[in-house]
Amino acid sequence: MRSDRHDAASLTELQQDAFTELVNIGVSRAAASLRKMIGTQVLLSVPSVEIVSRAAAARLIGEREAAPLVVVHQDFEGAFAGRALLIFPQENGRELVRAVAGEELTPEEVAALEDEALAETGNIILNGCLATMANMLRRTLTMSLPGIARGDGPRIFGMEAGQIGAGQATDPVADALVLFLYIDFSVSERDIRGYLAMLMDLPSLDNLRALVDEFIARALGDPDA
Repeated sequence: MRSDRHDAASLTELQQDAFTELVNIGVSRAAASLRKMIGTQVLLSVPSVEIVSRAAAARLIGEREAAPLVVVHQDFEGAFAGRALLIFPQENGRELVRAVAGEELTPEEVAALEDEALAETGNIILNGCLATMANMLRRTLTMSLPGIARGDGPRIFGMEAGQIGAGQATDPVADALVLFLYIDFSVSERDIRGYLAMLMDLPSLDNLRALVDEFIARALGDPDA
């Protein structure tokens, strides 16, 4: 049954290219918004998009990051629904706070400002990315206020089960899949790596794939798409 669900959620090469393009445009616009806020150059890149299980997403994070993780999370609802996560290794998160709030901050000041600065930065990136994607898919999304959590991969991808999105399946831990992306950040000449993930159940993911297929058809010149 799990392999069937995975097959149903897998992307064709064309869909994967379209997803990657949509997300790249979204994070580019989010980077422009962040650049306006902090007044310095911000570069974000997303090299690839994968759809994996929660367990696989936790494993991917665990293989790459031994340090504790900090995550900004926001729920979204609309034509597709779920939870968006912006994930950093703890120290990368602090580097981002220094880049955003000021190089002269002491470690104590960074710690005091960390949650507020990360929530604001995460809100700009997640809102910018998802709003741009939805707009390009000719839909709208409603976003919740950002929250902050900490922990390892399994805790992050299992956190607050049952609140992945309004109207979602009753057993989200079993049914949710993860649209998983690795992000390279460059902020104030600091290299900061992170991850963007969207947790969605299979019906929501199917809705998103259908919208991406319509986007592809329009790009290929189909007048009925």
